[in-house]
Amino acid sequence: MKPLTERFLSLDVFRGMTLCFMIIVNSPGRGAIPFGILEHAAWHGFTPTDLVFPSFLFAVGNAMSFSMKRFSQMDNSQVLLKIFKRTFLIFLIGFLIYWFPFFKYDKQGHIIFASIENTRILGVLQRIALCFGIASLMIHYLSGKTVIWMSVLFLVGYWICLLVFGDPGAEFTMTGNAGYYLDKLLLGESHLYHGDFMNGKHIAFDPEGVLSTIPSIVNVIIGYFAGKFIQEKGKGYESIAKLFLMGSLFVLIAICWNAVLPINKKLWTSSFVMVTTGLDLMIIGVLLYIIEVRQSVKWTKFFVIFGKNPLFIYIVSDLLLIIIDLLFPQLHFTKWINVNFFQVIAPGPIGSLLFAISFMLVCWLVAYVLDKRKIYIKV
Repeated sequence: MKPLTERFLSLDVFRGMTLCFMIIVNSPGRGAIPFGILEHAAWHGFTPTDLVFPSFLFAVGNAMSFSMKRFSQMDNSQVLLKIFKRTFLIFLIGFLIYWFPFFKYDKQGHIIFASIENTRILGVLQRIALCFGIASLMIHYLSGKTVIWMSVLFLVGYWICLLVFGDPGAEFTMTGNAGYYLDKLLLGESHLYHGDFMNGKHIAFDPEGVLSTIPSIVNVIIGYFAGKFIQEKGKGYESIAKLFLMGSLFVLIAICWNAVLPINKKLWTSSFVMVTTGLDLMIIGVLLYIIEVRQSVKWTKFFVIFGKNPLFIYIVSDLLLIIIDLLFPQLHFTKWINVNFFQVIAPGPIGSLLFAISFMLVCWLVAYVLDKRKIYIKV
């Protein structure tokens, strides 16, 4: 057996690259329209931006293929405590970020307490938490074959749920899908995401809803098996070829499935799971070839530094934008600096991208300082 401390640089780089692009697409300069490829598909369809979040879940699975080896040295209660503690902490942090800063300004400019009654319950970190927790329990307590068959059941079962419980003829629409009704029933409209529009009005629809979390677990599971495969089979041409073959097969399945189940990030359809995991497998294959086979590593340090504190840096990126605007509430500083600096230098989408890259580099500097001081924060 390979030692527990052995790392694969390509997997670390993949995690860092994912975080890097996650921050860029989440932080476009306000006051200008970003490039289309840096926006999510409006509904059905797929853009490069749609790959970022599922890739983060895939990277979580990669990391689990290393960390879960230690479970064999723990008793059952220790394993459960570790899984549930991490799941709870990540979920809680995600919820608190949506509630943060716990106050708001009324129309007269007075500070008032932000009621928890209107705080979004689910979200990106919450989905990461749930996927990590459920995938960890499945992988630890079930055989590999059972986990694979359950993953297939999740994907097919989710498809069936959308067909059976959605509005007839509108099963894959924003307000007609089964997940929309389940979220309103379990969470209530006030606790859902209100950033999407329909007919000029905000819609209470959560792209990280309860039902669509089920297929997203499979992104983590496939990431786990990919990491385990690389550790067991090595970094050679045969492993790379198999990753490309499996990735291509997944993408082909997604394309065929798309005819009856549209690829849709906001619904996190099963075809979306297949296309994203397929692309991730091929990206890992490319990184294995460049880094592990060709030994081209000089360029990797930037992404490795990003990947050493991934969850913490993601949290920092979320909070930093909120805090900056709080310091200048009347100015909306992040919008002001984009309009008065980046849009002056390069108007339009380029200026928006420059703002996003600059903000990403600020977050990288935080990661760099932590790495220089050997501070690695594990949630």
